[in-house]
Amino acid sequence: MHPSQTKTTNRADQLRASLGSAEWKLFLGVLMSRERVAVLMGGFSSERPVSLSSGKACADALEGEGFKVTRIDVERDISEKLSALKPDVVFNALHGPFGEDGTIQGILEYLQIPYTHSGVLASALAMDKGRAKRVAAAAGVPVAESQVLNRFSFPSEHPMKAPYVVKPVREGSSFGVVIVGEDQAHPPQVIGSDEWRYGEEVIVERYIHGRELTCGVMGDQPMDVIEVVPQGHNFYDYDSKYASGGSKHVLPAKISPKIYQKIQTLALRAHQAIGCRGVSRSDFRYDDRFSEDGEIIWLEVNTQPGMTPTSLVPEMAGHAGYSFGAFLRWMVEDASCLR
Repeated sequence: MHPSQTKTTNRADQLRASLGSAEWKLFLGVLMSRERVAVLMGGFSSERPVSLSSGKACADALEGEGFKVTRIDVERDISEKLSALKPDVVFNALHGPFGEDGTIQGILEYLQIPYTHSGVLASALAMDKGRAKRVAAAAGVPVAESQVLNRFSFPSEHPMKAPYVVKPVREGSSFGVVIVGEDQAHPPQVIGSDEWRYGEEVIVERYIHGRELTCGVMGDQPMDVIEVVPQGHNFYDYDSKYASGGSKHVLPAKISPKIYQKIQTLALRAHQAIGCRGVSRSDFRYDDRFSEDGEIIWLEVNTQPGMTPTSLVPEMAGHAGYSFGAFLRWMVEDASCLR
């Protein structure tokens, strides 16, 4: 749906009208049993600072919605803490390894505590950029040519024609991303050095010129498309994402309705192919230098997108008529096991 067609509706009234009296009372009982929410944040990945920001914002907003919130800075004893606490729902505000790679999801499945976002398999798959690309491509989502290499056997010659991008296979927030330009005689040596701390595998992919577009999925519906314009940076790196004034968000993206709808279709297709649940966000490059149809390339899906009021997905939800608190309430209501 193009943003001009977006309508804000009262979902509770619609649901009540569609249910009988007994079913409505049962539904309300389920919601009322979900008043104790544990918000997981922090952790021990490279994205800890980002997670702390997301977690605080979510905890504050959920308290504003009337939930009884417990804030947990995740450590290795998280299983014992949750077993003792016995929350009705876990809101997962973790980012990076452990928090979005299927690990915490597996713990929550074992403890049988309903949780937000994607489940074990989808989280593990989305975190592995190489495997996620293969699944998305098999579903008809256009991806860039790429190869996965062990950093210790990274070639002394360019593994593909420059320009290309080298990324850690299992990191987020653009940590460890290196863009190799046509003027560089050799591949980046940092990949195989002791300075590298982003895992043993890297993915090398063709550099895609063009505009940075991103589209969320909420449930089984695509959200609006945002164009991200980095300010003073060559690409949407860590500073562009999190530093004040690091990027400009254009919502809705100023692209043709045809391209807009295609981005939404591809975001939903990737979400479904990988098996995401709740909320996800897909990132794209759109090269329209030579024609309006141009080239659309899917970069990756994020199963744990940033969750501050000014983050991309909450911004999309706001454009669709949800307050930040109402959006998080929807996520709590959507939580389950066996995701």
